[in-house]
Amino acid sequence: MKQLVLEDGTTFIGKGFGSDTERFGEVVFNTGMTGYQEVISDPSYCGQIVTFTYPLVGNYGINRDDFETVNPAILGVVVKEHCDHPSNFRSEETLDELLKAKGIPGISGIDTRKLTKIIRKHGTMKAVITSADRPVDEIVEMMKDTPLPVDQVKQVSTVKPYVVPGRGDRIVLIDFGMKHGILREFTKRNCHVTVVPYHTTAEEILRLKPDGVMLSNGPGDPKDVPEAIETIRQLMGQVPIFGICLGHQLIALAGGADTSKMKFGHRGVNQPVKDLRSNQTRITSQNHGYAVNAASIQATKLRLTQVSLNDDTVEGLEHSSANTFSVQYHPESSPGPDDTSYLFDEFLQRIKQEKSKNKEALYV
Repeated sequence: MKQLVLEDGTTFIGKGFGSDTERFGEVVFNTGMTGYQEVISDPSYCGQIVTFTYPLVGNYGINRDDFETVNPAILGVVVKEHCDHPSNFRSEETLDELLKAKGIPGISGIDTRKLTKIIRKHGTMKAVITSADRPVDEIVEMMKDTPLPVDQVKQVSTVKPYVVPGRGDRIVLIDFGMKHGILREFTKRNCHVTVVPYHTTAEEILRLKPDGVMLSNGPGDPKDVPEAIETIRQLMGQVPIFGICLGHQLIALAGGADTSKMKFGHRGVNQPVKDLRSNQTRITSQNHGYAVNAASIQATKLRLTQVSLNDDTVEGLEHSSANTFSVQYHPESSPGPDDTSYLFDEFLQRIKQEKSKNKEALYV
């Protein structure tokens, strides 16, 4: 048996699966009905213990194609029930086998609805998955004295640059915790992608002669990567930029706006977002615990382009003079709807327009 202990002392006793390793992190919840493999392998969950609100997880197994990174950074998995005998023609192993292989603990048989309501009421909090016989008082005391990590981006970013070759536009992708789905979208469009670490300088990026710069998703507080904010500030106006999730928040900070932590964040695949330019609403995949402060945009050159219909939070930004735009959600989905994958085409169209403008300037 295992237990999940929250920092306020609330304890859930359940059946252990996956690794027997003890894990300490921030407990959050995801509302997706499917996509558990993509969630578990999403680097944006680095430092977090994820509660799945859907009652049965693991029923279609694990396959080779749906991973979003090679080595998951998630710290733990909490479910109502996990399936030991999946039924799907693509299944190659069980959820339990994957978690054991990756050293990730899981706990099942607990009231995930109650846990989710606690998080919604009190916000995300520290938690520990451990054996059921460890004293709760001891665990709570340990959590009081142990801060949550602030170096998640460093943990999940690539260490060295690498290239995914193509014959199309040359994209430099800054890896803050990139999902493979972003690479898939660019390779589908025959782009030549150079993936670089999160701390790569603007000078180093411009030396690669990119047609555009992509800012990936990633975990944690955007203010914990100040070097990236400065890099983006220097790149604005030099080259077209597109930011997703953490990349969106970093663009906001580089443009003079502010961000803050949300009470429990958006984590799911059914989040409605309204595009203020077209007046269209689309369903999006989201995973973030921080958001751009709407009021802070007013004194900047950024303008609001999209909003969440659930809580009016900022979902899209565009710079008034620099060729820079961003979205808070995930247009590459994985998991979730692909309603917004057109944004990659918009980015390439912006690159095309920038090239045309630069070509015309040569002959003036």
